[in-house]
Amino acid sequence: MSRRGFALFLAMGLIWGIPYLLIKVAVGALSPATLVFLRTAIGALVILPFAFGSLRSGGLRALGRRWQWLAVYTLVEIAVPWWLLSDAEIRLPSALSGLLVATMPIVMAVLAALAGIESFSWRRGAGLGLGMAGVAVLLGPGLRGGDVGAILEVGVVVLGYAIGPLVIARKLADLKTLDVVAVTLLATAIGYLPAAIWEAPRKWPGFEVAGSVFILGVVCTGLAFLCFFALIAEVGPTRSSLFIYLNPAVAVFLGVSLLHEPFSILTVAGFVLVLAGSALAARRQTAAARPAAPAA
Repeated sequence: MSRRGFALFLAMGLIWGIPYLLIKVAVGALSPATLVFLRTAIGALVILPFAFGSLRSGGLRALGRRWQWLAVYTLVEIAVPWWLLSDAEIRLPSALSGLLVATMPIVMAVLAALAGIESFSWRRGAGLGLGMAGVAVLLGPGLRGGDVGAILEVGVVVLGYAIGPLVIARKLADLKTLDVVAVTLLATAIGYLPAAIWEAPRKWPGFEVAGSVFILGVVCTGLAFLCFFALIAEVGPTRSSLFIYLNPAVAVFLGVSLLHEPFSILTVAGFVLVLAGSALAARRQTAAARPAAPAA
C-alpha cells in the first residue's frame, strides 16, 4: 500500500469511527430527524460541487432512469439507518452502538449467499458464529428491558448497511458512485426538512452540539465519502473496506475516554469476537459490492 493509500486508510478508520460519539452528543439536544437533516444537508453541500459536472453532463438523467432503485438505496443506506442510529443512541452507549454496527460484514455475507452472489462456506459460518457470540457477550450481562428497542433499532441499521452495497452491486453498479451519494444525501435532507423544522429546538444548543453537527456533516459525511472514493481509487474496492475493523476500536476508545461509558473485560472479549467473526465472514467477498463500509 502506498503512503497516500495508508494515510487515507487511517483517515477513514478514524472518520467513520467518531460519528457514534458525535451522534451521542448531538441527540442530547436535537431530535433524530433534525440531526439527520442537518448532517445530510451539510454533507450534500460538501459533495455536490464535486459531482456537479458529472450530474450536469448526463449523470442526473442516468440516475433518473433508476429512480426506483436509487430510492431503495437512499432508504436502506442513509435515510432510515441514520434516523434509527440517532434514536438508539439516546439510550445506548456510543461504544456499544459502534461495536454492534461492526457486525455488518457478517450480515452482508449472509445476504450475499442468500442472493446467490457468493457461496456460504464453513469459514463464513464460523464467522457468523463468532460474531453472534460476540454480540451475546456484549449484550448479555448489561441488557435491560428499556434497551431492547434501541438494540433492535441498531439491528435494523446493520441490515440496511448490509443491503445498501448489494443494491449498488446489482442495480446501480454502472452509475458514478459520487453522483449516487450526492443525490441520496440531498434527497434525504429534503425528505427530513419538514420534520426537522417541526422538531427544531427553540434555542440553538451550545458549542458542543453545534460542533458535533458540523463535524458530522462536513467531516464524517462530505469529506468521508470523498476520502473513501479516493481510497478505492488508490488501493481497490476490496482492500479499501478493511478500515471498517478500525472503526469500532475508535468508537470504544472515544466513548470510554470522553463520555466515560462503561468498559470491562466483557467489552474486550465481545470486541475481539465481533471483529474476528466479521473478518472471517467478509473474507474473499466480491469486489463488486461497493461501497462495502457503512457510512456511520
